[in-house]
Amino acid sequence: MNIRPNILVICGRNKRRSRTAEYLFKNDNRFNIRSAGLSPKSDRKISESDLNWADLVFVMENRQRSKMRELYVHTNLPPIEILNIPDEYEFMDEELIEMLSIRMNEKLHHIYNF
Repeated sequence: MNIRPNILVICGRNKRRSRTAEYLFKNDNRFNIRSAGLSPKSDRKISESDLNWADLVFVMENRQRSKMRELYVHTNLPPIEILNIPDEYEFMDEELIEMLSIRMNEKLHHIYNF
């Protein structure tokens, strides 16, 4: 049996970018997906249990990876990949969907060969 990896997608407040990614890939049979935000004002704030669950984390910006490393300095973090998607899109924006689809699939193919 092939175990599906757990993918965690992070953005600032979990309102637009990471929520779109979770919605976009929620029925993908290759992996499990969850989203969260780094801000205390997030709809769903990242927790240590999210990080323990995740095999791979996607962040939208370099500074988000840096912030995660600062906040969870004593945690064994999973690999963190940067998607380089600026915070200028609404939830389910067509351009955002296209960018997430292409960039996440490229990285997933490179890492997991699917």
